Amino acid sequence: MTRTGRHVLISGASIAGPALAYWLHRAGYAVTVVEKAGALRGGGYPVDIRGTAIEVVRRMGILPGLRDAHIDSRRLTFLDADGGKVASLTPSAVSGGVEGQDLEIRRGDLAASLYAAVRDDVEFLFGDAIDVLDDHENGVDVTFRSGRRRTYDLVVGADGMHSRTRESLFGPEERFHRYLGYCFAIFTLPNTFGLSREVMMWNSPGKAAALYAVGDDDELHGFLNFHRPGPALDVPRNPGAQRDLVASAFAGAGWEGVAAMVDAMRDADDLFFDTAGQIRMPAWSRGRVALVGDAAYAPSFLTGQGSSLALAGAYMLANSLAAYGDHRAAFAAYERDLRPFVAMNQALVDNGAATLFPTTERALEQRDRGLRDLLTLPAAPPRPAHSALTLPEFALPR
Repeated sequence: MTRTGRHVLISGASIAGPALAYWLHRAGYAVTVVEKAGALRGGGYPVDIRGTAIEVVRRMGILPGLRDAHIDSRRLTFLDADGGKVASLTPSAVSGGVEGQDLEIRRGDLAASLYAAVRDDVEFLFGDAIDVLDDHENGVDVTFRSGRRRTYDLVVGADGMHSRTRESLFGPEERFHRYLGYCFAIFTLPNTFGLSREVMMWNSPGKAAALYAVGDDDELHGFLNFHRPGPALDVPRNPGAQRDLVASAFAGAGWEGVAAMVDAMRDADDLFFDTAGQIRMPAWSRGRVALVGDAAYAPSFLTGQGSSLALAGAYMLANSLAAYGDHRAAFAAYERDLRPFVAMNQALVDNGAATLFPTTERALEQRDRGLRDLLTLPAAPPRPAHSALTLPEFALPR
């Protein structure tokens, strides 16, 4: 049953948005999700679901389907600057995950599972976006780009690291963006390398090229990552200039596979280019508007925890709203209970997560020695940050 006077608008239909919509519907809220893309986005780069987030999807009832879609990469092979093998390991030995429990899944498969769990209960507005927010005592007046106008009791920005919702309420992204010194490009390419359910990563100081084979077919994802110490603000936003920047960074790479990846990047129609960074904010809400997932606390791909934080954050925000009813008390509880978990996971970049991408010859030699040691050492214990949050039982609506 819908709670009287409780209509929530969520901006973003990737991971945090549909997950939050599911739990808010459980709590009796009427929910609308607006998504600027014309349809649900399929395919995409593999993402991880670990620790606390596994319990979230279990409680949603979608864990069995996600296990069926689990990629189950069998090995992670590291190559030196000339393309020679440094070490070949199980991915969990490097990620700190729990083999047999954690999930690796295409982003599009995860988004589709979340959407399927809620599509019959929630209104989705595809091909539209929030244009203007007017937050006042009795609600939030929203003007959409399409021209439609509605008033909601609450609005939640689940629109990613470059959140327009956050910008409209809190100001420019640079106030909250912690640049981590890398730029990266992701794209699909033909599987001419003969890879199957595995990852191959080439490194030279300050550069990395990875190939992710997510199945037994021809689907292959390319990843080109390079160190760029300057501020992120001068990174070009033009796709052509981005391709040129990536190609220039990898010019003269010692392994011919890198040149093949750069050529494929030039022709890719799904190129995604961005900088590695985090969002760190002193508050995740203002008035009747809150943020969830990457919009509030993006941890960066260097932690491998973006999707897991989005799922856990969606659960905790909805649970607080169900428990308290009043949005001010709920938003305060959401931050109080989730912020230590976010801080632990964001700190992974300072506790060794970036060692996969050394920026100096000496650091690369140390990294490679550590990888070789992993071949003979017992498996490392799971990273405590992944499971540091114990989910409360979901609150009954007040």
